[in-house]
Amino acid sequence: MAGNIELLNSVLAQAKAENRAALVGYLPAGFPTVDGGIRAMTEMLDGGCDIVEVGLPHSDPVLDGPVIQTADDIALRGGLKIVDVIRTVREVQAATGAPVLCMTYWNPVDAYGVERFAADLAEAGGAGCILPDLPVEESEVWRKAAEQHGLATVFVVAPSSRDERLAKITAAGSGFVYAASLMGVTGTRESVGLEAQELVGRTRATTELPVCVGLGVSNATQAAEVAQFADGVIVGSAFVKRLLEADGDEQAGLAGVRALAGELAEGVRKRF
Repeated sequence: MAGNIELLNSVLAQAKAENRAALVGYLPAGFPTVDGGIRAMTEMLDGGCDIVEVGLPHSDPVLDGPVIQTADDIALRGGLKIVDVIRTVREVQAATGAPVLCMTYWNPVDAYGVERFAADLAEAGGAGCILPDLPVEESEVWRKAAEQHGLATVFVVAPSSRDERLAKITAAGSGFVYAASLMGVTGTRESVGLEAQELVGRTRATTELPVCVGLGVSNATQAAEVAQFADGVIVGSAFVKRLLEADGDEQAGLAGVRALAGELAEGVRKRF
């Protein structure tokens, strides 16, 4: 089975046709449990997310702040394996019909086997991979496998990226470009700010790919702010927080992520 890059592209194009940003939600697989994570991601998509990113928890998550690190720890202590991540992608995609990506650091993919990982992700109906720590210069083996299996390769750009570097990264990517709104780790912020808007403008000057902004968006007001200048709004820590706040009450956690997805979906549709 080929991957779902075409589905990803069509969902992003549909959001653009509706004159709005796409809403992208993120949760680590295996949090709070494998089955609980699958149910939570399904609720996020049913509640208003257009796309979901399934995180592959890592013991040294350099890009992730304390909230996502806490969730990763819970998943890893629960014995999460890559097969569980693939299963999460498969079941969420089958339940919702939405594009499902995997967000992962490079080491687990390399250890699992690049070709094997791409084949398994595609077979599960995955739309692609976001690889925040894979330098574009070292990405050819992955990109070839991804292309062969119909998967997007989403690279991350940051405010520190110079223009020629942006052009190099965006030329190698597919699906969309993940614009990190600020320097630092994931987490909620008081404001997402002008740095993100400037980065989106500079990135758009190098590519026709949609540019989606992540890191720091946690509520409908911020989602609406970012939606004015980005093609997509990515939210992770705020969803994780809703599940952590539920403190083991699964129904409360599911209701929390669904409600947040609905609020954010309204935000990305606001026009000022």
